[in-house]
Amino acid sequence: MIFVENEFAPLKKVILTVSEFGFPEMMKVEDLRFLSSTALEGEYANAGKDFGEVYPELQKAWEQERHNFALLLEKYGVGVLRPRNLTALEKVSGGEHGYSNFFVRDPFFTIGNAVIEGSIRFMQRRNEIWPIRDVLEREVYQSDCLYVAAPRPAMAEQEELGLWHGPFIEGGDILVYGKHIFVGNSGLSSNSLGIKWLAKLLQPYGYQVEEVMLHPNILHLDCALGLIREGLMIVCEEALPYGIPQKLKTWDKIVVNLKEASLLATNGLPINPTVYVTDPVFGYIGDKLSACGVHVEYVDFQISRSFGGSFRCSTQPLLRSF
Repeated sequence: MIFVENEFAPLKKVILTVSEFGFPEMMKVEDLRFLSSTALEGEYANAGKDFGEVYPELQKAWEQERHNFALLLEKYGVGVLRPRNLTALEKVSGGEHGYSNFFVRDPFFTIGNAVIEGSIRFMQRRNEIWPIRDVLEREVYQSDCLYVAAPRPAMAEQEELGLWHGPFIEGGDILVYGKHIFVGNSGLSSNSLGIKWLAKLLQPYGYQVEEVMLHPNILHLDCALGLIREGLMIVCEEALPYGIPQKLKTWDKIVVNLKEASLLATNGLPINPTVYVTDPVFGYIGDKLSACGVHVEYVDFQISRSFGGSFRCSTQPLLRSF
């Protein structure tokens, strides 16, 4: 069965990413403004190299982070599926842009019983769907669900990322709340054309799609807003120039600032409405959640976060329902 009801319904089946990254040969600073300066330094020093070859011990630790997370998910009865690694041909196909196979949230997403392959803005990540398709072939083709892919984005002549035409639609920008779908737009990932495409796709099924504008340094909506359970959220209001969406304005909120959001403070993962996973560096947020009756589990995700994503970015649910 494939079905995602919302962001916090009990998680029953999920795809958990692997840990592969090839540094691009060249990348503009403005394209990576959501990363720390330390990450940028590494990007340029290791241009064209494989992360695991340059940093073998960090690679092992990175893989261990994901393994520890998998064990925690399984402790709560979640079925965990893993993509395969990239093939040698898939790695070289990215050319000067490098390759990535490290955040399964963005190349596709699940809304209700619809599995939708997205349209990625970053050239480096456009082939990231390939190793995931093996899982989708096993899980999706045999299920009674919709399976569709977004249009291939147009070639871009402009150097500035935000001017690329698209359409772009990425899973990190998608927050599911029943029949209401919030989609972020910062100019770095999803854009208005991609959001219009998604709205057109989902309208016959009774969904309402709402575009949420983001601060230009925020990569995805889930880096600014996390729905913990009905009526409770973690939010960076600084990252929402037009304010919290009307549908969520009455919710209780744990507020983080823009710096905390850039470190992925909102990007934990609800396993169900009473259990939430985050990094121990956000223990102060965990304390606030505990005071609200949410049990918090901690997994060290420092290396994963250094790549610009955390627990939500590392997962894509296939079954989340009451």
